[in-house]
Amino acid sequence: MASSESTEVKFVPEEDNFLQRHVAFFDRNKDGIVYPSETYQVRFSIFSILTLLPSGPDKTRTGFRAIGCGYLLSAFASLFINMGLSSKTRPGKGFSLSFPIEVKNIHLAKHGSDSGVYDKDGRFVESKFEEIFAKHSHTHPDALTGKELQELLDSNKEANDRKGAIAAYTEWKILHYLCKDKNGLLHKDTVRAVYDGSLFEKLEKQTASKKHP
Repeated sequence: MASSESTEVKFVPEEDNFLQRHVAFFDRNKDGIVYPSETYQVRFSIFSILTLLPSGPDKTRTGFRAIGCGYLLSAFASLFINMGLSSKTRPGKGFSLSFPIEVKNIHLAKHGSDSGVYDKDGRFVESKFEEIFAKHSHTHPDALTGKELQELLDSNKEANDRKGAIAAYTEWKILHYLCKDKNGLLHKDTVRAVYDGSLFEKLEKQTASKKHP
């Protein structure tokens, strides 16, 4: 007799697809879809996001809150990212006010004015990654200063691509804000880790250890 219990299939990103792995961190229930609440923080209500206050005693941190971002930055990121990417990852489907992002189609949401480290399918391009530091790390061979990061952004900016330039600026500036060292340097190994998503897991552990030493 067949079991009446349904078997849920968990989404697993492709091993060589760094872009899927990057986004999959925010897919907390592993259903292959990222909602704004996951991008921000699971178990906080929509009202809480708008008022920037926790909804109750359960303050489980996930999404941007889990990696150390404050309420304002997390709320901004969840709206900016999901509203900007949702429709692009759902080809052939109607508009949804829940702004879901389908992880398997995240490559369709690639924007212009980027580094080219992800190819058209979301896979990692080693030569493009190395190019970032070969061209722009003038002060330290394996790190970027704030000024060098701005140089990178200016170099990648494409003509008549305001949306892509804003997206690139936001991504890199948040990364620099979260991960620069005491001297303001963004290190090469940190940048590589953000591309494959492993940085988010590291930051989550660091944030949790600060809360529960």
